[in-house]
Amino acid sequence: MADSNKQFQPGVSLAGAVDLEALAHQVKAKPGEQGGAPFAGGYVIDVTTSSFQAVMQTSGTFPILMLLWVPSDSRLFPMVKTLSDAVNGQGGKVQLARVDISTQTQIAQAFRVQEAPALFALVGGRPMPIMQGMPSDEELGQVTEELIPQVIQLAQQSGITGTAPYQGDDEDAANQDSEGSDSEEHAIPPEHERAYALSQQGDYSGAAEEYGKVLQSDPSDKVAQRERAKSLLLARSGNADVNDVRRTAADAPDDLAAQLAVADIDMIGGQIQDAFERLLDFLQAHRADSQEIRERLLEYFAIPDPSDPRLAHARRRLATLIY
Repeated sequence: MADSNKQFQPGVSLAGAVDLEALAHQVKAKPGEQGGAPFAGGYVIDVTTSSFQAVMQTSGTFPILMLLWVPSDSRLFPMVKTLSDAVNGQGGKVQLARVDISTQTQIAQAFRVQEAPALFALVGGRPMPIMQGMPSDEELGQVTEELIPQVIQLAQQSGITGTAPYQGDDEDAANQDSEGSDSEEHAIPPEHERAYALSQQGDYSGAAEEYGKVLQSDPSDKVAQRERAKSLLLARSGNADVNDVRRTAADAPDDLAAQLAVADIDMIGGQIQDAFERLLDFLQAHRADSQEIRERLLEYFAIPDPSDPRLAHARRRLATLIY
């Protein structure tokens, strides 16, 4: 197996052989740019080493297809577009998580993948191989028309029935990327750069602390409020065992810590309504715990879009219960 510190280069397999065909199809454009790979968006996300563990955990909330690919190899673009369209057509019943094995070699090694593309299903943290190597049109059709519904059905039979969070329109993201003219880093406010860098490294506790410093200077910074809340959430529960958390909560319905923990899992998995209602129902039955539940809910309230109707409903119910 290749050295985990050695970066994979497009056109060279993880086993070390030069792939001249891949080099011939290598493009320089970034995903979403003219001539580049399809952009992530909708129910399609890109995964790095720092976010990999959180993805594995959220597969206990909704099923995930993990695609290991090279986004500079134009031969893969039609396949990725077909998979993305099929996943987005499921409306959140499944998520497509893409891993660039040219930079995220540790993930490729964890799945024992020697070349791209490779596709796995993740259900409850358990990876199941679907394909490795370039599929024929017929094989890809079987994946989109038969295997994806089967993965969803398998997850549902295992009690995994959550909905993946919607990431925004891929076309809008691509347009924003091309029109913004600057890289993503230039779009980050200078006062957020330290916190953003820590979150990208997976240091969510450090990121939350840095976003807290930003809020000390500007309490009205909505972006910092949202990112701090997300960082606190991931710092607490990003590495939790989803199944253990849910079992504990089911066995201890009157335990505040257990219900807070499972509400975190719901939020990470995009089940915002479930998280809100779980804590509001608990508060209705356990008024003595109102302060801790209120603080957790106010943290959650910073995460969704302010226009989200679930947020307005939860705010009204919280006010009714407290006052």
